[in-house]
Amino acid sequence: MLSNQTFLITGIADENSLAMKIAEKVLQNNGNVVCTGLGVTPFHKNLSEKAQDFLNKNYADFENSVKKVLGNDVYTAPLDVTLPESLQFLAHDLKEKNIPINGFLHAIAMDKTIRNKSVKPMLEVTAEEFNDTMNVSAFSLISLCHALLDNGVLQNGASIVSLSYIAAEKVSFFPYINMSIAKAALERLTIEMAYELGNKYGIRANALRFSPYMGSKAGNATLKDEDVARANRLSPLGNALPEDLAHEVIHLFRKETRITGEIRHVDGGFHIMG
Repeated sequence: MLSNQTFLITGIADENSLAMKIAEKVLQNNGNVVCTGLGVTPFHKNLSEKAQDFLNKNYADFENSVKKVLGNDVYTAPLDVTLPESLQFLAHDLKEKNIPINGFLHAIAMDKTIRNKSVKPMLEVTAEEFNDTMNVSAFSLISLCHALLDNGVLQNGASIVSLSYIAAEKVSFFPYINMSIAKAALERLTIEMAYELGNKYGIRANALRFSPYMGSKAGNATLKDEDVARANRLSPLGNALPEDLAHEVIHLFRKETRITGEIRHVDGGFHIMG
């Protein structure tokens, strides 16, 4: 289904990441993947020892997980989407290695207002916290598109998929506030990319809202067992599984589809409930 195509997968933190499940499914459908993780790059300057240790551990977890699940031959690279030089370096390296990209998964998010399953009220969020979350979790879609297109790596007719969730649209019992606003922006930016890149390059762009999921680092940082159980109880089909999400991403990655500009739900029907 995805033969002779390569997809950039961002946002893998460990082997339980949703992005990892999607990368696995790409390989199972005869596609290839390029995987990026947050780590120290040559463009980080004046890092504190604590920050360097965090980034090194994060990248080691990412790389070890990719090798364990996807194999030793998968292209891996550190990427910090807040650094234009890091984005350009990745895109230029893909160009130099003659690795065209037929689509990518945007699964990058960060919110410093979430700590130990608690989240700041919106009135207490600082401008710096808000802007940092927006930059990493939303505007990075534009930054990544720009770098890949600037280097001639993202192919005509490619497919972009952004990961979101229902809290981007409505207040929910999930403990997301600042992040929800960034995800709403990500969805809106995805629609803009569907229009702009569709007209110019035939590139498709869609966003997917998934059920609450505690298997990933992000889910474990924010959700509680009762949150997942409640969504499972309310959803007509129960919570969707990572496998369900991966199937939908593969469908959207296929060249044969003319689906673009959509906010799709893979959540067992949770979104139809009041």
